[in-house]
Amino acid sequence: MFIDSHCHLDRLELDKLGLTLPEVIAAAQAQQVEHMLCVCVSLAEFEQMLAQVAAYPMVSVSCGEHPLHQQDKIDTELLLQKCRQDAVVAVGETGLDYFYAAQTKQTQQDAFVSHIQVANQVNKPLIIHTRDARADTLALMRSHQADKAGGVLHCFTENYDMAKAALDLGFYISISGIMTFRNADELRSVVQKLPLDRLLIETDSPYLAPVPYRGKTNQPAYVTAVAEAVAAVKQVSVSQLAEITTENFYNLFRLIKKAV
Repeated sequence: MFIDSHCHLDRLELDKLGLTLPEVIAAAQAQQVEHMLCVCVSLAEFEQMLAQVAAYPMVSVSCGEHPLHQQDKIDTELLLQKCRQDAVVAVGETGLDYFYAAQTKQTQQDAFVSHIQVANQVNKPLIIHTRDARADTLALMRSHQADKAGGVLHCFTENYDMAKAALDLGFYISISGIMTFRNADELRSVVQKLPLDRLLIETDSPYLAPVPYRGKTNQPAYVTAVAEAVAAVKQVSVSQLAEITTENFYNLFRLIKKAV
């Protein structure tokens, strides 16, 4: 069985897919995807996201605010209030993105610190996005004790040195469909070095559809293509890769009950 450890079901353009949300979830299950983590990118949208997926026991949710959704100072009290909800299994998506939004660097950093503090307060793992911000991401993780909450660097595209630093803090590394792209040789070489017991797989759907679906709207069913690519690089069977990454997922996201 597979896990899609990071998707945005509330952001799927279902009309483009020609599917309803129940059909998207059924398609994933038909591909042996037993669980999906629907990741929040905006506090303002959290309750609507939660309502959309609340009926599906195979879908869990996080709560946080993506760095590209931060034009203003984050409401830390509101973040804490929402992250205390039983339905919330993780804090984020949070982090730093200087590639697209270097102009909001300080706002992003302040918000990232707030997410780390909240994660430590509620004892739930962090889901971290980082792009063109390696030094600052690691510095804030270290200085604000992100290792207490633990978590994952999702959709990882950075170098091995950053991966190793995150691993040393007890974090997991999640690999997306980028792994399958023709120009992703550096990422494949990083994945080759990563320990299997710290790997997760994800779609980040509706974005970054893996080969052979590239150009289409991504969906959780396509996480199997990511698994195949990672398994090939790690020189293990797809079933082994699925078993290990599934176990890793439940070890990290402790509040999610493993499917029987």
